[in-house]
Amino acid sequence: MVARTRGITIKDVARKAGVSITAVSHALNDKGTLSTATREHIRAVAEQMGYEADALARGLRRSPMGAVGLVLRSLDALGDYAPAGVDVFERFVGAAASQALARGLSLMLVPDLTRAPVPPLAFSLDGYIVTNPHVDDPVIARLEERGIPYVTYGRPPGRPEFTHWASEDDRASARLVLTHLEGAGARSVALVRGTDPNAWNLEHQDTYLGWCEERGSTPRLYELPERAGVEGGAALAGRLVDDGLPDAVFCLTGRHAAGVQRGLMARGVRVPERTMVVTGSDSEHARNSRPAISALELNPVDSSAALLDILQSLIAGRPADAPRLTRARFRPRGSTRRQGLSGPDPKDRP
Repeated sequence: MVARTRGITIKDVARKAGVSITAVSHALNDKGTLSTATREHIRAVAEQMGYEADALARGLRRSPMGAVGLVLRSLDALGDYAPAGVDVFERFVGAAASQALARGLSLMLVPDLTRAPVPPLAFSLDGYIVTNPHVDDPVIARLEERGIPYVTYGRPPGRPEFTHWASEDDRASARLVLTHLEGAGARSVALVRGTDPNAWNLEHQDTYLGWCEERGSTPRLYELPERAGVEGGAALAGRLVDDGLPDAVFCLTGRHAAGVQRGLMARGVRVPERTMVVTGSDSEHARNSRPAISALELNPVDSSAALLDILQSLIAGRPADAPRLTRARFRPRGSTRRQGLSGPDPKDRP
């Protein structure tokens, strides 16, 4: 682990930026009457040098703050921290906050740590939970540069040596959905994944491709940006019809699933009689669609508890029991309930 940047003083920043110490203090504490250009220049120099602006934060680093950060990388990428109808993040944040409080910790939500302005205390927290990190994620790189302990919700892609993570077992969850669809009569299944390069998308895709190969079925793989939402799913329905309707469509996000189902039904495709629809992330969109859409319900309580277990071990310098896999629950609903073909008994779900 790379050591935290040390020894950078406000004088060093002032010298590098070519300004007074007072100007640096005003820029970093958002005081005074500096021009926007000067303020941004000083902040950029301080960030480049790894200077922690908040004096109180620097003093507190000698002892634990009792606070950890949470970075929601999917929402960073989406550029929207309150997407309508997507309550999975709210459930995770609520569960993580409750779990943290039960351990005597505070939880601080922090936006992308690579985008200015960074909250003053962000680099003085005891550690971080980073959800759904991307391939070569710059937020992880920033934490490692500063030597701040972190865990990830979901395996960091391309980092097989990294074990400090926890999540639902995405491969088992994907198999559960595909087995349900097969039991309901599906022989051809299309997968609609997001474009974010995270383990959730990649592991569901790998499992789906393996399932197709085992059955000699031609894969039908579609990628749709997460930000495309319901409208993107509705537009994709046209491609699904033009390419030849599969027996089922497995959309990883609830908004895509709601849009696909709406688009198919607008084109006269009956759900579930002609084509079934299912999602890998339960949401208001899935529950409120008609028919309601079958969904995987993630497990924020057990997952956040596992993440905090690992993080507290790292902060204390103890070996961590990691990685940790939790179990999602499958919620079969009207979008996959064909008369006389119900698939596996719901009691068998994780």
